[in-house]
Amino acid sequence: MFKYLITTFRTPQFDPSVIDAHYAFLDDLKQRGHLELAGPFTDKTGGAYLIKADNLEEAKAIAFSDPVHTSKSSIVTVYEWNAK
Repeated sequence: MFKYLITTFRTPQFDPSVIDAHYAFLDDLKQRGHLELAGPFTDKTGGAYLIKADNLEEAKAIAFSDPVHTSKSSIVTVYEWNAK
């Protein structure tokens, strides 16, 4: 498995009601063994999380199913990351 850094930056259409669904999504990723680390930025512009996936396509499929992305509340970007 490879590591991928997912960043989420709030859009002008950010809907605060999506936060609970986003946290449930992250909890599910953790339970399935994909999520290693997650947290919001202190300036409240978004957050980031680190996942494990077999390849970039799987990582993108995971990240783009995040409720903050599907609701258009945040811009979600996936980076392949050689974290140690």
